[in-house]
Amino acid sequence: MTGAGDPPEGTPYGAQGGGEDEYRSVVFDESFVRAARLQEFSADERLGEHHSPAVKTRHIWKRLGGSRQAVLLVLLIVLAFGTAVYMGVRHPYKTPEPVQAQPLRSSVVPLAPTGTVPGATPEDLFAHSPAADYRIGAAGVNLPTVSRTEHFSDGQLVSALTIAKDYLVRSSVDPATLTGGSVRPVRLLLDTGQLDQFDRSMAHPDGNGRYAATGWLVRFDPRQTRLADRNVRVNGTLSASELTPDAIDVTADYTFVYAVRPAPGAHKGTEAHTGKATPKAASLVTVRREMHFRIGRDDLADHRLEVLQSSTQAGPLACSSQPADALRPLFAGQHAGQDHPAGTDPYARDRISPSLCGELAPSAQPRPSHPIR
Repeated sequence: MTGAGDPPEGTPYGAQGGGEDEYRSVVFDESFVRAARLQEFSADERLGEHHSPAVKTRHIWKRLGGSRQAVLLVLLIVLAFGTAVYMGVRHPYKTPEPVQAQPLRSSVVPLAPTGTVPGATPEDLFAHSPAADYRIGAAGVNLPTVSRTEHFSDGQLVSALTIAKDYLVRSSVDPATLTGGSVRPVRLLLDTGQLDQFDRSMAHPDGNGRYAATGWLVRFDPRQTRLADRNVRVNGTLSASELTPDAIDVTADYTFVYAVRPAPGAHKGTEAHTGKATPKAASLVTVRREMHFRIGRDDLADHRLEVLQSSTQAGPLACSSQPADALRPLFAGQHAGQDHPAGTDPYARDRISPSLCGELAPSAQPRPSHPIR
């Protein structure tokens, strides 16, 4: 009998050990051979271009097989990323440009008295003046109650009002500022876009509406004026409103009252025009400041502000006192005399605003019970 693995006819070609023959895997049975379809090309067909190539070319996608999806996914990601970058560079909406700080516009108007300036002790003067009930210093600058706006919370409004209060105190109450000392505490509160204008105003004051030092702060000429009382009387109002979605407008309207006396030797050279000052007596100087501040979102974080407008009225001063750099008040016993505003030429275009002067109402002057003469 043949082995279990031999074909029925026995081992082909008489080979021994057919079950272990190394060529056994390539031997076909008779039924397989008969079923095979043989085709032989003619000589012309073999020389022509119609026969199939011996090796079939496989497309790159078929060679990639299962990795085609991964390649497509990578291509889609790259395309999406490139589109996002392109749209980010070429989108039609422009990035908002930062708001530039506006220059300060200011005016300083001296108020000339109609009579002689009264003199007494600071306590007596304050007690018998309209400032009798005013608070002292920073306590006179009160923050109002606020309500949130469309784009700012009540906390942000309070922060804006606090910055404005700090500016008013540093620029109008601080004794160092009032007596011609360092202006750095005031400068630190200004938006960086206004620093150049502020520095020029301090170095080269000019009453042209842009570079008056007294538009930024209150200060007296230290060569002529001394503070008789360091406690400044203060009264006024603060308010805040939304100016734009990115800025708050703060309005301040405050009156500051100072007790002053002449510096040693200050009365010399002024007697012929304004009368003789009383060195031992103090007198009051009233300064009203109406100011508009702009405080942006960046300013809130930096504790800074822009001073957009400043209108100052101060008296008793002579009309010819030239208050752009410092205030030079009339002291107790002095008067304005025939000092009138300088003539204004409407044809001259060398100055932005003409010299202005007002009259200090008698009701604004104190009536001391024990005047010093």
